[in-house]
Amino acid sequence: KPVETELVLAKPPRKVLDMREDSQPFGPIAPLASFQTGNSSVDDRIEKAFYDRDLRADDAVLQLYRDNVLVTRIQRAFSLGMFGEGKRRKLVPTRWSITAVDSNLSLRLMARVRHYPPIGEYRVYKYTYLDNVYVGILTPESWRFEWIEAWFEPELLATSFPDVTMDKDVETIDYTTPGGYRPVMLGDSEGYRGRKTYAKPGGCYYSARLAVSEHLDSIGRQAGAIMLREIHPGYIMPVGVWNVRESLRALLKTRFERFDSMDAALNYATTILEIPKRGWIETSALLQKAYFQRKISEYN
Repeated sequence: KPVETELVLAKPPRKVLDMREDSQPFGPIAPLASFQTGNSSVDDRIEKAFYDRDLRADDAVLQLYRDNVLVTRIQRAFSLGMFGEGKRRKLVPTRWSITAVDSNLSLRLMARVRHYPPIGEYRVYKYTYLDNVYVGILTPESWRFEWIEAWFEPELLATSFPDVTMDKDVETIDYTTPGGYRPVMLGDSEGYRGRKTYAKPGGCYYSARLAVSEHLDSIGRQAGAIMLREIHPGYIMPVGVWNVRESLRALLKTRFERFDSMDAALNYATTILEIPKRGWIETSALLQKAYFQRKISEYN
């Protein structure tokens, strides 16, 4: 139920609106002088982790996830420094806590997924939400993962990802949409053993990886995963990485189409997407490997 709260601000709020793709929009801000709350109910599962000062933060996150606590609630508690050993607890910026939880959980799930047998065919999923078009391609091989975003309005990408260097991290393709837009591509990938560096798309990459590893764990299979997203002009402002996580969860619950080759799967995928096949191949490390790198088994 709603909790009665009372807060006193030290100064009048400043009229700002912070919009980033890796966190939810934040409105006017002001220094806080005092904050009081009435009686509130507490999630017993989170409270138990909070009082266990010998429990590592990453173990607390996994335990709560297995206890079916919403990922968003775990992330908020993580941001408030509620988990971890003794004096190691500390406040964490919201966008860091979101990525830390998504990354930690997906790593744990990936460790399980690597022991499952691969799927037996190419699978293509499709889903649309908030003028974002998502296509997922699962391939019959060991774990590997790629996330690529195609932004139809580069200016929105620049404001959504302050940490992205537009001339270094973003790729341009030789394509103009019927509406006159020239999309730019932002993506990254990893192989069987995962990655050690921070992914270029930031939090969206780890949210997508969590959704995919969840799905594979739930069906007891491993696969390669190429997840593609087109951000069309109707997506007027970023709403946070939860949008990616929940959209891919929904995507992987839809009915998929089966194919016996990567080429057939990608041909179908590009009937859903606006950017042509060559644009995705030019950008995707995993698609390039699929098309241009012969496997050892082909020589036997």
